[in-house]
Amino acid sequence: MSDEFDAIHSEYEDEVEDSLEDMYLTFMLEDDEYGINISYVTEIIGIQVITFVPDLPVFVKGIINLRGQIIPVIDVRLRFQKMQAEYNDRTCVIVLQIKDLMIGFIVDSVASCCAIPNERIIEPPMAQKNYHQKYISGIGRIADKIVLILNCEKLIGEDMGISFEVAV
Repeated sequence: MSDEFDAIHSEYEDEVEDSLEDMYLTFMLEDDEYGINISYVTEIIGIQVITFVPDLPVFVKGIINLRGQIIPVIDVRLRFQKMQAEYNDRTCVIVLQIKDLMIGFIVDSVASCCAIPNERIIEPPMAQKNYHQKYISGIGRIADKIVLILNCEKLIGEDMGISFEVAV
């Protein structure tokens, strides 16, 4: 019976992963909309008390205690070298699980959860790569709006000494 359950459970997990592949949580920074693949997202919380930790990059605001788990938080505005904004009631933290790391992204507001099929995503333009475009893995088109799809591993890996590459 256990083998049967494991086979069904494995099949179900594959179906869930397939259905999540095209799903993105979108959020706003100023007037720009960004998307994160929903498979990374564990939860969305309001802004929390942040404990400052010295000697971190300026965009790492510090750490929060989320139900006993210590999580570093990044202000995505500062990561993209935008002007810092006052946090308000719409500011939130998107808690992500990326490989073995749990991390929070501070964003202006969450916009939606939507499907963006691969055929609606194009490569970012290479001609004018500015600093934060290297963190954009694609540009999604939804009706009349554009969503910049983030590469979360690159976004938190560079400048923080974190590598997600598999050792050979």
